[in-house]
Amino acid sequence: MTGPSPSQDVQAAFASVLVDEWVRAGVTDAVACPGSRSTPLLIALAEAAERGVLVVHSVLDERSAGFFALGLGMASGVPAPVVTTSGTAAVELHPAVVEAHHSGVPMLAVTADRPAELQDCGAPQTVHQVGLYGDAVRWQASPGTPELVSAPAWRPLGSRSVAEARGGAGRPGPVHLNLAFREPLIGSGEALLPGVEGRPGGAPWHRLGPPRELLPPRDVVDLLTGAGERGLIVAGPGAGRPGAVWQLARAAGWPVMASLSSGCRLPGAIAAADALLRTRLARDWRPDVVLRLGAPWASRVVNEWLGSLSCPQVLVDPWGTWSAPDRLPGEVVVASPEAVCRSVASAVPVRRGGDWARRWSGAEEAAQGAIERALAAEAGLTEPGVARSLLRAAPAGASIVVSSSMPVRDLECWSLPRAEVRVLANRGANGIDGVLSTAMGVAAAAAGSRGGVIAVLGDLAFLYDAGALLAGGRGGTRPDLDVVVVDNDGGGIFSFLPQAGSQPAERFERMWGTPQDADLVALARAYGADVEEIPDLARLAQVVAAGREARGVRAFIAKTDRVANVAVHQRLHAAVEAVIEAAVGGWTA
Repeated sequence: MTGPSPSQDVQAAFASVLVDEWVRAGVTDAVACPGSRSTPLLIALAEAAERGVLVVHSVLDERSAGFFALGLGMASGVPAPVVTTSGTAAVELHPAVVEAHHSGVPMLAVTADRPAELQDCGAPQTVHQVGLYGDAVRWQASPGTPELVSAPAWRPLGSRSVAEARGGAGRPGPVHLNLAFREPLIGSGEALLPGVEGRPGGAPWHRLGPPRELLPPRDVVDLLTGAGERGLIVAGPGAGRPGAVWQLARAAGWPVMASLSSGCRLPGAIAAADALLRTRLARDWRPDVVLRLGAPWASRVVNEWLGSLSCPQVLVDPWGTWSAPDRLPGEVVVASPEAVCRSVASAVPVRRGGDWARRWSGAEEAAQGAIERALAAEAGLTEPGVARSLLRAAPAGASIVVSSSMPVRDLECWSLPRAEVRVLANRGANGIDGVLSTAMGVAAAAAGSRGGVIAVLGDLAFLYDAGALLAGGRGGTRPDLDVVVVDNDGGGIFSFLPQAGSQPAERFERMWGTPQDADLVALARAYGADVEEIPDLARLAQVVAAGREARGVRAFIAKTDRVANVAVHQRLHAAVEAVIEAAVGGWTA
């Protein structure tokens, strides 16, 4: 490339090269928000979409777009660039960036910026965007306005941004590219592109080799293999492949206490742990060693019970994130959970079917029977009943995106183990913001897959993010998604907390309950969704299990009672307590 070139043509060439390098690195989807300063990137994305090498999702609200990109990365393991204009538009991505950071989801936050001469002089839509997301990003770059002299760095920039988001030398997460553009913003970089050609055969500029599998220390393997039959595996999000976990469980004869989103909650797992550990007998069952895999459960009861144990506990996390709020594990192992499970399984003496494992499996069977009978005796829709029925009815191959607060807890506490269903949740920062947008992104990534995608959230989370239903917009393609909204007219989780009993009723409702009195059916319909109010659990199971005849979003509103919900939980816990006392009363700790 020789001779002067108009700046708008250089910017257009830069944007085209960046998008091309993303595609070469494996990016399949991008999320575009409308804006002026991001015009070079929007044109490059549109051209790539028209060539059929990239799917571009148009999302109006930048906050929603960030979570949409999060859902794409969560479902596929590949970062989806989310492109915004400058100013507060860039700030709106921050919640999704924080969630991606804490949950280890690959993401590319690409913010257009004003050039240096427009900074700190009152120019509109101009804020300090360099370092905007602080330490929540794995890597960030602000290369300034594109110049021809810097063209050799364009492809390495695009390639590295994807590699860093996918983990680089560490954990996957968000990357921030802050890209300044100078007016005029529309140009043609076609004449410049031959000078910035990519690798032969469409290869990315940088190819990151697979990470070396980290093996557990020998003394940790010896500790676990020598523990005897009273071991316990506690699997949370990030527990690794279920095959390795269950290989160890079968070899050692240890129960597997598997959280909802661990991927390990297969038939045979201890799923009713929250209810069991509220009983007098089960609380006193003490393992000789606990192997914790991944992040904690949503259940406070399970986590507090683990924190009360005096036996050795081993925490395994490949990224060394120290996911133990109780700070109790004496051995923190930065290694692959699969490698730990395989190493211990191959060394442990075979002890199938001991009394310890039979005790837990018998208690699980008894508890699930008690829950089933107690829910059958409840009149009308209950929140535990919705959770149990939904997971049971979900088609094989389905992905379920569940909101924090009560939905994730109800699904974790009251659902039966299921194979062939994947459960996803924003449990990095545990917020309820962006849940519907995340589910839309998961649905976009899962387009055409077996089983479909179901989102489960409460009414406040739905109201907070209802604008996500606009994703795709006129002329775009809305993802196929079923949305189940548990509408108890407020924040149901607070009814279980001390605030409910310690504060005057009016103050509690105003500050914590926060009823919105919104017509969710009318709201979802206004956004273009097909809507139905669910009268009972039979209808819920029917619509969840049924195949989809029409494309787009279907919303199912299940109305429940917030106050009655507390009593329902109490009756379920009492039913489990009674059956455990009767079934295993002769068992000692």
